[in-house]
Amino acid sequence: MLKIKWKNLFFLFLSLVLFITLIISIINIVKWWIDSNNTNNQIEQIEENVNIDEISDNENTEIINQENIPENNPYWDYIKMNLINVDFRELKAINNQTAGWIQVNGTNINYPFVQTTDNDYYLTHSFDKSYNSAGWVFLDYRNNLQTLDKNTIIYAHGRIDKTMFGTLRNILNNNWIDNTDNYVIKLSTEYENTLWQIFSAYHIPTTNDYLKINFNSNESFIEFTNMLINRSQYNFKTPVNENDYILTLSTCYNDSEKMVIHAKLIKKETR
Repeated sequence: MLKIKWKNLFFLFLSLVLFITLIISIINIVKWWIDSNNTNNQIEQIEENVNIDEISDNENTEIINQENIPENNPYWDYIKMNLINVDFRELKAINNQTAGWIQVNGTNINYPFVQTTDNDYYLTHSFDKSYNSAGWVFLDYRNNLQTLDKNTIIYAHGRIDKTMFGTLRNILNNNWIDNTDNYVIKLSTEYENTLWQIFSAYHIPTTNDYLKINFNSNESFIEFTNMLINRSQYNFKTPVNENDYILTLSTCYNDSEKMVIHAKLIKKETR
């Protein structure tokens, strides 16, 4: 009788644990759905109220001098692409920490990005600063867009609903890589509009060695960019030299890895 009683207690305890686990899972799913829905609503609101114009080259346009670019490199097509120009007045009215706009060809990434005094706040807050586990796209707090650091870094969550940087973490697993028109990132800020050519893409166990902003010498910068190029899971055949400025996009690939893309500045227009 005692053995039967203990057996019954064990199954009762196990059932209780499973029930609690189920309830917690349901709560987390509901919270995820609510956050996802709120994020999509904000994206729709932004799309309805913000003007994004494509602009042709003009007297303020500068093609960044490059060295050793092969004739068959798509760079020669990229520098003919239009830049984007964003009116930030509506965005600033919603969030005064709006820093710019980012587009990545062949993905869903077409959002304003923000910047605050740390790299934590926008991991759990949306564009309107409401609490949201989906977070938002944000610029590293150390970066200065007005003077432009050697490495400008933008982060966002890799959401499975494909919002934020959700489509970024899967680019090496689909036909994105087959279309060279995709190897381009466009930014618009209050200071300038810029075009960047991707030279490295990879996922890696979580590390911070690619998050360096500035460098003490040209040699250390080239050593850094060579590390990024050698790490790439696809050979973009795009050289980087000591005069280049680079852009880094970073998101979660899974619980223990990051998905990272690096691009170099090839064209800009002062606003």
